[in-house]
Amino acid sequence: MHAAHQEDRDPGSGDGAPGSARAGSYQAGSPSAGSREAKGSGAEGSRAAGRTVFEPAEIGRAVTRIAHEILERTNGAGDVVLLGIPTRGVPLAHRLAGRIEEVEGHPVPAGSLDITMYRDDLRLRPARALGHTAVPASGIDGKIVVLVDDVLYSGRTVRAALDALGDIGRPRAVQLAVLVDRGHRELPIRPDYVGKNLPTSQRQIIRVLLTEVDGEDAVLLSDSSGAPGGDRAGR
Repeated sequence: MHAAHQEDRDPGSGDGAPGSARAGSYQAGSPSAGSREAKGSGAEGSRAAGRTVFEPAEIGRAVTRIAHEILERTNGAGDVVLLGIPTRGVPLAHRLAGRIEEVEGHPVPAGSLDITMYRDDLRLRPARALGHTAVPASGIDGKIVVLVDDVLYSGRTVRAALDALGDIGRPRAVQLAVLVDRGHRELPIRPDYVGKNLPTSQRQIIRVLLTEVDGEDAVLLSDSSGAPGGDRAGR
């Protein structure tokens, strides 16, 4: 992991994720799927407010490529644990685990890491719903932990994730995988695995939709003036 990783999300994130350590076990009907926007109607509203910059097939290819890169850089992912940052980092972590298992033939532990109480803006908005941390039974001590998130922006969420991680174990190394890197970092953080680098202005909003949460796969780009209320703004 390059420096202290982190990425910012909306105050309402932190939905619970299933505790299964098996690949591909994330389920849309679980509490973690109760996201900031309602399924179906939320996705339709998002599409109406933004331009699609990443289609479902492209997202699928990006996940497959990241999975192969993880395998190459970790010598077969034998000691890898994937931890998704709620909300959309969790299904992405389970997708990556599923892809790796397809290639290597062995399951890769995947779980979730809630960062709600580690956010540096907690004192500004103290009323937050706690999410769910699900660490695989094998733990993280001595492992290579890959933090997984949908969008990397300021870097503050990943910093919070590192603090949260330090309270549950001592991994051998920590890496970061993101579906979209939109730039504008506020902390010295760089991802190890990136699905797509997407240059943006700070007034623009990146909105990631995933089937497990929103009923469809897409990445949307819009101006902040046209974004639906409650959007995470790709932070």
